[in-house]
Parts: sequence; structure tokens; C-alpha cells
Amino acid sequence: MDSNSLSYALDLVAGSGHTLTVEEKTVLSTSLVIMKKNYQFNRVLFWGKILGLKSDYYIAQGRGENEMQEQKYLYSSNCMDWSLLPPATPSMIQEVSKVARGRFTGDPSYVYEHVEIKKNGEEEEEAAEEEVSKVTEENRLVATIYQIDQEVSVVPRGAFIKSPNGLVQLNRSFGGLSYSEAGNLENFLHFSEQKNMKKRSILEMADLNPVMDFMDLLDDDIPKGSWHLRFECANQVCVIRSHLWLGLTFYHIPMTPQHGYVYIGEGTRNIDLPFML
Repeated sequence: MDSNSLSYALDLVAGSGHTLTVEEKTVLSTSLVIMKKNYQFNRVLFWGKILGLKSDYYIAQGRGENEMQEQKYLYSSNCMDWSLLPPATPSMIQEVSKVARGRFTGDPSYVYEHVEIKKNGEEEEEAAEEEVSKVTEENRLVATIYQIDQEVSVVPRGAFIKSPNGLVQLNRSFGGLSYSEAGNLENFLHFSEQKNMKKRSILEMADLNPVMDFMDLLDDDIPKGSWHLRFECANQVCVIRSHLWLGLTFYHIPMTPQHGYVYIGEGTRNIDLPFML
């Protein structure tokens, strides 16, 4: 969610019951401007808020010239003092998924421990060894943000374009989807590298534009029913909510370039989704 439109954009997605206080919005609107200048970002977005037991994490995202490749994340517990997060790595994500469980505590230095008992042989008499894995909550925060962005980040089709040299930037000529287009999940994309290119017919391929259609469609997500699309605010705003990561809300005002998403939740994937559909 672009920091320039934060004051009113959060009100458009408040139908889920998750929003920020007036004080939080006021402090963020100032601190994000300072962050943009200090880190020399092209754009700064308010990514969201992960709820913890002792305190909450406010997350901001800074972007460079390549909107998809040049991203940095910062977190704060008071909306004023920000700390830069390290980039996510495959080993970090794997370790976090194995060790970290339950709610976030709100303490970035907190250490999660997981004890795994391994036997040296197949015989019962063989001695067993304990293997202890440790992960800090800051690393868990990094992995969670990365997974949410990879799995449920949303943009309207045409909002971003990709140049022949791979540079992904805002489409300055994007005027927004029509109301009929906004009511169809096929016109919304994951803002991440394409992973699941669905096999399409020749007629369907003819309608694709490589400049805009370089991301996965929300409509292709499995299981079906992972998204809920509806019009709110007197049917003037298209709002999409994720059932996989409860708390992820996207908005788009049809016929305008205004769009964005925010995550406000506990930072846990809804593993019961297949049984809820």
C-alpha cells in the first residue's frame, strides 16, 4: 500500500475489521517519508502489521527502480524507529518452517527451539542423539513476509509492465480496470515471479501480452476458493481477501490507477483452508 495514499487507503480495506488507529496513521505518514529520503527508495509502501503477544511489528517495504527485484523490508514496534531486515534465503525459510510454531511474541531476539531425536541405527538399543535447531524471531519475520508476498501479493492486470531487459516498473498509462473487469479474478495477478504457467489454448495465448502478462493469475490458484472478491463502499471499491493468509486485503478503485494491498494478521498460514472449502 503506497505511503502517499495511506491515510484513505486503509479506510477502504477496513471492512475486514483490521485497520490502524489515527495515531498510528499519523506517525507512519511522517516516518515513511523520512525513510524514503534516508534509504533513497523510489517508493515506500506500508506492507502491514503482524500481531504479536507482547507487541506488534509494523512492516514497510522500500522499492528501487525494478519494482519486483529491488525490494527491502524494515520493521518497527512503534512506527518511528525502523530496522532493516536481511534478505530471505531458501535455508532460512526451510529452517523457520521446521522450528517456529505458534504466535509471534513481539520480541525480535526471541529464540525458537526445536528438538529432533535421531537414532544412530535401526536397533532399539542403539543410542539416540538430540538435534537442536534454533531460529530467532527476526528470521521468522523475514521468512513470513517473503512467503506472504510470494503467495498472496496482488496487483491488477496492466498496473505493471516489464521491459525487454527485465525491468519491472509501474505502468504510467494504467487508468484502472473497468467495473466489469474488476469483478473477475482473471484480471488480477500475483506480484511475484511466474511459477505456475498454466497450459493455455492457442486462442487464450493470443490474448496474452508479454509486457503485462508475466505473472501468475489469481484465478489459477489451487485450491479454488482461495480468494474472496466483492465490491464495497457503495459498490465503488473492489476488495479481494485471501483465505490462505487471513488478514491480506487488496483494494482497487475501478477506472482509476489506485490499488494496493496490506496484511494485518498473526502471520500464520491457514492450513485448514482445503477443509473449509
